Amino acid sequence: MSTQVTAQKLPYYEIPEASKSYTAGSVASRMIDGLGFRYYWATEGLTEKDLAFKPTPEARTSGETLDHVLGLSQVILNAALKKPNGGKQPEMTFKEKREKTLHNLKKASDILKSQNDLSEFKVIFGKNEYPFWNAINGPIADAMWHVGQVVSFRRSSGNPFPKGISVFTGKVRK
Repeated sequence: MSTQVTAQKLPYYEIPEASKSYTAGSVASRMIDGLGFRYYWATEGLTEKDLAFKPTPEARTSGETLDHVLGLSQVILNAALKKPNGGKQPEMTFKEKREKTLHNLKKASDILKSQNDLSEFKVIFGKNEYPFWNAINGPIADAMWHVGQVVSFRRSSGNPFPKGISVFTGKVRK
């Protein structure tokens, strides 16, 4: 099986078709889809050298940054599932972490897409519940921020973002 065929089995090789209407849920879903697409291509073809790269001794490596994004994807999914956050991720390879992050984002997007009102979806940490607004300015925005860092880091480690990826259209130019 070719790499491209295998890669297309993971979510976000391209952004899914947009919803026909603008609702709170369809907009939140599309934000997550944009994050998923960017994450997919920011992490496609990363090497061990890329994962170990950090611009300064005080900074996180790309691998550590991607571990954080995995955790953020879990917070996003838990909000969509109406579940509290907690617990640690099991030990995984980079490939497994990448797949889990992409599937977490896709599942959250699919749940939220059909919702008109997001007020019942909370970010829950222990006894503290936060409105979905906090999911937008918190883990969704934070994950986008960190995906941008990974793109910058991979350029710095000599492995630039793949050519032909349009973050504007969410498509791969052939």
